[in-house]
Amino acid sequence: MKSFRPCSAVEQLAAHLKAEIAAGRLSGMMPGVIRLVEELGVGTKTAVGAMAELEREGVIESRGPRLGSRIVASAKGGSKALRVVILLYHHSNAEEGFLVELLHRLQQAGHSASFSSQSLIELGMDTRRVARYVEKTRADAWVVFVGSRPVLEWFASQPFPSFALLGRGANVDIAGLTVSKMSALSEILQRLVRLGHHRIVLLTPEERRKPEPGAFEKHFLAELEALGIPTNPYNLPDWESNPQSFHKRLGSLFAHSPPSAILFDVPLLFSGAQQFFTGQGLRIPGDVSAVILDSDQTLEWYETPPTHLHTDRTQWVKKVMGWIRNVARGKEDRRKTVVNAEFVEGGTIGPVPGGSGSV
Repeated sequence: MKSFRPCSAVEQLAAHLKAEIAAGRLSGMMPGVIRLVEELGVGTKTAVGAMAELEREGVIESRGPRLGSRIVASAKGGSKALRVVILLYHHSNAEEGFLVELLHRLQQAGHSASFSSQSLIELGMDTRRVARYVEKTRADAWVVFVGSRPVLEWFASQPFPSFALLGRGANVDIAGLTVSKMSALSEILQRLVRLGHHRIVLLTPEERRKPEPGAFEKHFLAELEALGIPTNPYNLPDWESNPQSFHKRLGSLFAHSPPSAILFDVPLLFSGAQQFFTGQGLRIPGDVSAVILDSDQTLEWYETPPTHLHTDRTQWVKKVMGWIRNVARGKEDRRKTVVNAEFVEGGTIGPVPGGSGSV
């Protein structure tokens, strides 16, 4: 007969707590000794001993006197807690709902998660400056939000895991999520042409146009040509990714051959342009139609939402969390996810001024 070894109360409680952690019923911060005593009806010495056993096994990590313990490894799945940094495109992204949700979800899963103290815009999308920033930042994994191709290529070449959340990572060997806007863009342009628009401009950041236009920008120009609109740099104008250059470019566009419709890459650009339009006495959509090729929570505050593209951002959070789970378990994961955007017609497009486009 196989020998039998009775388990002590400490061992039984430690096994129970590990099972709760493995099942996901315990995550993030570990309940304290007092709570374990009150909820499980065990003695204080038993609770203290079980916590010490979990710490010895590397399942939890003490944060110091009176600060509690953090769950750092699944007793069943072998996953570990990670230090995750979300590298923002612009500092304002720290207020975006889905990124705040992602941050909280990471923390609830027991990871140490934070937004970057510097944004890609502040770092000039310069790989050397990004490299210096990453080198001095303690992190096990990076989520790069809207990175340029050179930046994402640099992250892909590093030994630590990285996830490209949007940006130009389509042809880069890096895990990531991209939004396909091609079909929706075709719908938008067809709708604008039916409304009589032919002077159509796409304003997109510098990293989307250099070293050469991205696939989406090329699709924009090709669609215009297919609709009988000859293209040139007017349709995809050059400007540096800063407010001064942006407003200067708007001024030059409206000084000579004012566009009848402008497509803005992100809501931030649309917000920046509204000040310009007000100063010039331009009405939307009476004088110029506007389309935002993205969405965020600010659009919900409009009485009549602007015309925009929409995707379910809760799915973005789920995809990043799935990648993090694999990384925490020691699995290399460079899979890419593509989600489709939906064209939502709002109150910012109308017939071309003085024209006879169909409504």
